[in-house]
Amino acid sequence: MVEVRELHEMAEFEQVGAVFEDIWHFGASAPPITIELMRALAHAGGYVAGAFEGGRLVGGSVGFLASGNSLHSHVTGAVAGRGIGLELKLHQRLWALERGLERITWTYDPLMRRNAHFNLAKLGARPREYLPSFYGVMDDAINRGDESDRLLTVWPLSDPHVEALARREPPGSEPRGSDGLPVGAVVALADVGGQPVRGPVDADTVLVAVPADIAGLRGADPGTAKAWRHAVRDVLGGLMAEGRAVTGFAGKSYYVVERL
Repeated sequence: MVEVRELHEMAEFEQVGAVFEDIWHFGASAPPITIELMRALAHAGGYVAGAFEGGRLVGGSVGFLASGNSLHSHVTGAVAGRGIGLELKLHQRLWALERGLERITWTYDPLMRRNAHFNLAKLGARPREYLPSFYGVMDDAINRGDESDRLLTVWPLSDPHVEALARREPPGSEPRGSDGLPVGAVVALADVGGQPVRGPVDADTVLVAVPADIAGLRGADPGTAKAWRHAVRDVLGGLMAEGRAVTGFAGKSYYVVERL
């Protein structure tokens, strides 16, 4: 069983730092957040929480209050594959609601398929802005050798679709084909043999693919990883700049982008 709670002690912050280092391998020179800053944020009323399993810290999340009556979730990381990340986010949601906050925001790499599915399909968050090379050059083991494009994502905490997902209810019943994709959608960016291939973008609903494993691709084939980065930036970023909305992530492979 996973227990999530706020953290207040230096020893706990050190454990969070160790979990983050196990995930990203930033090294001592560039952690996503320092132990001292976690201490300051927690003392000032920010969000610093840890997930425990059998008494061992297995995940952590750090956020700070932001404009627009929101919490900005700066970094969240957990041992993969055991539902710990979801428990952290649900705890974060309740923490924010108890303080009268309306939304939680965060950024993530749009090429990370697993994160896109988690954020959009499981939580009900929605990307609002495409941010090219947001963090500049990063040297951790996951991002090294790539540009740090990010999607600024908003989680409207009291929206009906978010509340339903938080109750672990199945998603809505919008028309889907046997492949799980929206009926009538046009593929604006496809994965063909591992390569990004562009298609038409003028339909009301378009799909934008992302690669199956961008982290592995960066090491095995940097050229193809770079091609995906620029294709998704041009297609997804371009559509969002035109005012189209990302409304979901379908088939565990495609952003769904609609004219509203």
